[in-house]
Amino acid sequence: MLQKMKLFLSFAFIIFIGSLIKARENPKILYLDTLESWNLHFQFTSVNQYHPAFRALYSGTNSLKPEAEEAMSVTSTLYYGQHLWQGAAFYLNPEIAGGRGMSSALGVAGYPNGECFRIGDATPTLYAARYFLHQYIALSSEGYEKVDDDENLIKDWIPARRLTITAGKFSLADIFDNNAYAHNPRQQFLNWALMGSGAFDYAANTRGYNYGIAVELIYPQWTFRVAGSAVPKVANGPDLEFKFNKAVAYTSEIEYKPALLSGPGSIRFLAFRNLSRAGNYLDAINDFKNGTDTTLNVNSLTTYGGKKFGLSLSADQELFKNFGVFLRAGWNDGHYATWAFTEIDRSFSTGINLNGDLWRRKDDNIGLALAVNGISDDHIKFLNAGGYGFIIGDGKLTHYGPESIIEFYYLMKISSFFYLSADYQFVNNPAYNKDRGPVNVFALRAHTEF
Repeated sequence: MLQKMKLFLSFAFIIFIGSLIKARENPKILYLDTLESWNLHFQFTSVNQYHPAFRALYSGTNSLKPEAEEAMSVTSTLYYGQHLWQGAAFYLNPEIAGGRGMSSALGVAGYPNGECFRIGDATPTLYAARYFLHQYIALSSEGYEKVDDDENLIKDWIPARRLTITAGKFSLADIFDNNAYAHNPRQQFLNWALMGSGAFDYAANTRGYNYGIAVELIYPQWTFRVAGSAVPKVANGPDLEFKFNKAVAYTSEIEYKPALLSGPGSIRFLAFRNLSRAGNYLDAINDFKNGTDTTLNVNSLTTYGGKKFGLSLSADQELFKNFGVFLRAGWNDGHYATWAFTEIDRSFSTGINLNGDLWRRKDDNIGLALAVNGISDDHIKFLNAGGYGFIIGDGKLTHYGPESIIEFYYLMKISSFFYLSADYQFVNNPAYNKDRGPVNVFALRAHTEF
């Protein structure tokens, strides 16, 4: 209880700043008819999760604790945007994060809280989440579309056919692997395997951010994206390295918006290739058997040469008013250790979204989804030998089974700026282990945005 009080007190001053933003009296100071010179937004999200005791025949270094457990995470972000010149803006996002996930965010590959990080210290920490330059370049003088004021978006008219460049510190998830119904853990599904493709080992530091450059070629129905970015020095570590001849991440994506139905929809095909210090699963087993490595920790191998290639398919479609569906399918080769996101080599997810307008609460939402995660044969052998990565490792994996997760949430809009969500997740075979679980996870999420 004392820890929770400290967390909320630490965020009190940011809530005060956010209230000032909400209370501004003269929007004409900030907004022009076609262009906004600068803007400021704010978000605060707290997630309180609990799982009761569950069956576990054994536990290891990275296991989810089988005893009943409660944990809380908190994040708060300021979004400042400054218009620079025609088509260009600079964005800065100072952020505070505190608290922790259940079992310090270990023990489930599709971890149940997308708002927490694998950080042992629960003390609230201030850091610069993003600072980047965003530039639009018109490819045609015909056709413009309006961009409304939002987080990291300045109100403007932008060309429908354009080249967009993003450079600086940002998250690859800001640009790639988007989905209308499963991408934002602050208001949609909380699970890691639902907020993105689980098999997409998107390069980032522990908190999910990175340095890089992304280029998008955008047409009304087609978008082509490519990005080059840094990778962590150690698996899921806070520091990034910039030896791009040895360690770098390449990401590309094609998005198509078909006019299949009256409602909006998108199909995305993504490919990535990461070069890092990630260890090879079979090499780690051999080193352990030969006595050259006594830890059987694939992440302790610090030589360059790690390679991971993967593909992902994502789609969302509004079937009719207030009802939408989505799916994702992902795969990576699974020979080398996961280095940034989570230990999933095969992923599939699908779900539905119902908008509250169906029951006269147009700002409420209901989500129901299924995620099924798997790992490669090399990964299975490594875990069965007693190895562990940075997320999972129960000491052995005698009875492998796909990790399957069902998540349900109800998001209720309480006021013009405050949302409350109830969330439930059923996790079967946590960390691919039939000897542990199933686990029931209950959550209450509070979210404020101005």
